[in-house]
Amino acid sequence: MDGHRSEAAAAQMREAVRALLSVLDPEQVSELRAGPARMDAPELREWTYLPGPRPGLSTEGLGGRQREAVDALLAAAHSAPGAALARGAIEVERHRRAMLGATGADRYWVRLLGDPDGDAPWGWRMNGHHLAVHVLITAAGIRVTPHFIGAEPARIADGPQAGRRLLGPEEDLARNLVTDLDVGRRARAVFAAAPPDDILTRADPFADPDLLPAGLPYDAMTPGQQRLLERLVRRYLDRAPAEYARECWSDMVVRGLDALSFAWAGGRAPGDRHYYCVRAPDLLIEYDNTQDDGNHAHSVWRHVRHDWGADLLRAHYAQQHG
Repeated sequence: MDGHRSEAAAAQMREAVRALLSVLDPEQVSELRAGPARMDAPELREWTYLPGPRPGLSTEGLGGRQREAVDALLAAAHSAPGAALARGAIEVERHRRAMLGATGADRYWVRLLGDPDGDAPWGWRMNGHHLAVHVLITAAGIRVTPHFIGAEPARIADGPQAGRRLLGPEEDLARNLVTDLDVGRRARAVFAAAPPDDILTRADPFADPDLLPAGLPYDAMTPGQQRLLERLVRRYLDRAPAEYARECWSDMVVRGLDALSFAWAGGRAPGDRHYYCVRAPDLLIEYDNTQDDGNHAHSVWRHVRHDWGADLLRAHYAQQHG
């Protein structure tokens, strides 16, 4: 994969980090910064999508210009639809807090790893309840996984956002696929009548597709079902900056889409508690809508070789010591 084709996205993020640093005071800069983005830095692979504090700069006490700078940085890590999805996770979280009568500002944490103005690898992350965005950049390209978006509630019942389903397309494409399967194919795809309570990989630092059920292979599907699976995978990849998303998809096509498989657990009717996953040697996608009687959704995209920028970091240090 030619990472140099992602230079525009990397440059945009570099400018966004500079803009953020320019509006922070020294104490905030100290909270934002961490050590170098090395493969052996424990913080690089520590993450969670649960509520609670993280290392880094909290958005809770930021002023207007500072929060605008954080929003611009978050947008730079995504395509336009991906940025809308990330913003949506924050908006749905605000709705959840309002339902509970909670007051206060958004609570997310931004962490800068390394120096965006240097030659060494660098990256940043933004984490909080139901939002986990991780970016690693070297001269050879960018990486943006693990990428997690959640929504609680999955469907907003009332208020200004009534009817909103943040992860509706992620759910509907998979449901369309599983309901299109005939009895024989469905028997291979559906691995349990009761879905797991959460994504199976949780916040594992290393994604292992073998943890997931084997499911129904791509080459055992009809052409129409294959197209649905392709659309579902693209829905996740297209969260990323457009050029990087195209690179990931092209790489999958070259390696062979027959390596893809799809698995489902739970009910198939809208509103039923359910789970699905898509796996390949390099790809892992999970989605669950099981908590709160099927109104609390999680979705994650992992890339086995690219998570945390491990491949780029390995190549960078090998070149340094070669």
